[in-house]
Amino acid sequence: QVQLAESGGGLVQAGGSLRLSCAASRQTFNSGTMAWFRQAPGKEREFVAAIRWSDRHLYYAESVKDRFTISRDNAKNTLDLQMNSLKPEDTAVYYCAYTTKNWIASAVRQSRGYDYWGQGSQVTVSS
Repeated sequence: QVQLAESGGGLVQAGGSLRLSCAASRQTFNSGTMAWFRQAPGKEREFVAAIRWSDRHLYYAESVKDRFTISRDNAKNTLDLQMNSLKPEDTAVYYCAYTTKNWIASAVRQSRGYDYWGQGSQVTVSS
């Protein structure tokens, strides 16, 4: 059974930075696809970033590209999301997700394509 647990959320002023971590079992880093999604109040869950382990290909939503970085911390066995230049519109609950499938670009951004989810971590950016 795959278990995912996010940490690192909090309150930050606009322009600041936060780093989210997703603790996961080692198997989730060997194959498949891991991703970050977010959901703001009253909105649908949206794709943020993903990494496909087969070729280490990275995917980013246009709204976070050049500000957010997805990476693996080998020492801690976590999937991290470094978030810089945060904006109030980045406020949301952030979720870590995993699937055993090696999704192509058109599918990697679809939340329905992921089988395992963390409990979420709140990120609040004040203006």
